[in-house]
Parts: sequence; C-alpha cells; structure tokens
Amino acid sequence: MPLIALVGCEEPFRPGHDLLKRLAGLDVSPSSCRRVSEAAGDDLKEWHRQGGAVTPPPAPPWDFRLRDEAGRPTAATVAYVGLDQFAVPTLAADGRTVAWRMLYAGVVYDPAKRHHWYVADFDREAVAATLRRYACAANVSRAAQVVALTDGGNGLEALLRSGLSDGLVFVLDFWHASQHLHEWAGTRFGRDSPAAHAWAAACVGLLRLEGGVALVQRLRAETLPEGAGEEVREGHRKLVGYFEANQHRTDYPSYRARGWDIGSGPVEAECKVLGGRLKRAGAKWLEAGAEDVAGLRALYQSGDGLWDAFWKQRRQRRAAAGYPRK
Repeated sequence: MPLIALVGCEEPFRPGHDLLKRLAGLDVSPSSCRRVSEAAGDDLKEWHRQGGAVTPPPAPPWDFRLRDEAGRPTAATVAYVGLDQFAVPTLAADGRTVAWRMLYAGVVYDPAKRHHWYVADFDREAVAATLRRYACAANVSRAAQVVALTDGGNGLEALLRSGLSDGLVFVLDFWHASQHLHEWAGTRFGRDSPAAHAWAAACVGLLRLEGGVALVQRLRAETLPEGAGEEVREGHRKLVGYFEANQHRTDYPSYRARGWDIGSGPVEAECKVLGGRLKRAGAKWLEAGAEDVAGLRALYQSGDGLWDAFWKQRRQRRAAAGYPRK
C-alpha cells in the first residue's frame, strides 16, 4: 500500500501502473493506484482536520541557531514558516466543467534548511491550523523569533497571524519584490532596454541596502515623461501602492543584518513540486482527489521519516477502529 500510494502521488496513475509492474512486479490497475492514493490522502486530511499531525520518529531536535560567515553557530536563533497559493484546475461533479481552485501550500523549516515539513489543502484556514500543529511539533518556540516568508499574496499575512501567531515577523520575498520593479521598468523604458535594466538595478539595489521606505520615497518622487501613456501611469500608481502596502515587510537591511533569509525558496519549491503533479498536460481532477494527492505529496516531500510514520500511525488507527489490516 505505501508503495502504491507513493507512486500515485509522484506520477500520473497510468504511468504509475506501468512503473509498479516494471519495478516491483505489482500488477495494479491505474484505477486501483488512484483509489489507494486518494484513500491514504483522505485519511491524512481527516487526521489533520481532527487536530492531529503525523508524529515523526525520535530524532535530534531542530537546530534553530544562525551561523556566522565561517559557518559557526551563533547565539541568535530563528525558525521559518512559509505560505503560498496557486490555482489548480478541478472538474465539477459532471466531469466536464472546469473550475480553478486555489491550493494553499505551507512549510515550516530551520535556518540550515535541513528540515522542511510541508502541508497542503484547498481550505485556507485548515492549512494554517495544520501548519501551526507541525510548527509546534518542531518546537519552533525554542527559536527567539519565527519569521514568515511570503510573496505578499492577498490575505496570506492575516491568515498566518490568525492561524499561527500574532508575533510573527513578515518578510516579503525579495525576488517577487524585485520582479515588480523589473516589470514596470520594461513598461516605461522598453523591454530589455539598457535604460530599463539600469533603472531596475538602481531600485533593486536601493531596496536591498535601504529597504522599502527609501524605495517608496524614490518612487513617489519619480517624474514621468511628458505624454506618458495610461499603461505607464497606471503601472506606476500600482507599483507605488504595492510597495506602500508592503513597507512593514521590506526592511531588508535589518533582516540581512540579523542573518535572516529574505527569499521564500522552500515554499516556492513546494508549489512547483505540487503543481508539477497536479497540473500536468491532460490531467483531470475532482477537487477531493486533487486535495488528497496534494496532501500526500506534501507529506512525502517533508522527509524526516514522516512518510513511514504516517503509514505506521495509519495502521494503528485502522486497527483500533476495527478495520482489516492493509
């Protein structure tokens, strides 16, 4: 069962059927591969919705200490959480109508990125609550500060504050912030023009060295050329508004001085992995199936023995409920 579900959350069910036969000699139909994978994912989701979390095997506690330039541990400690969202095409019950649903992906991890525990769910409140339980299991309270890294997506900060803690410090992913500057520079000066590259480089450097407050001041003082089109003017208005709304998340000089990350790489990587499984060409999902497989894939991606712990705990729960051994 674990092997079938592993293949099912890694590969489309039809190729998964072929892999199981070639690599393990298991003649499992694509429909059975789907059924086993979704059943396991549904059990994991139900366990999470009931307030549980997969308990990892005994292991050394996470090390939340930051390192100096020579790689030596310092007295400063930090833990990280991340949250992102992306759209997944799902089918209605009629099997024909496609609706795009936002899947939420969360992660908790340590400064050295030796540990990553991932969760995924279509229900935004559920994913925040589940992420909190895994953060507690990782004992992030031992860190002096928990930093939340996001791309600034609408509602993500409020969701993490209500679901985890109001004491989180939020950092806007530096790459996303930089992309906004590059995109508007291309609109104003022309795509890939020397002037666009020069303007964007100057603003990105200012953002890194002096932070969002200084950048907003520069953007507000920006003089648009006579006859600038509506696209340029509207783009500038939106750019200023974006950085004004994110000033409290863009104190990059302070973050860097403390040795904190300013990029949301781990949660971005999770979205790519989950998206790669759920959004392949020709894939057709019912919402429940997509959610089941996403949660199971996130669990496997976590490492640290959580996958094996889930199957052990699943067998124990099923035995306690009187289900036959599988």
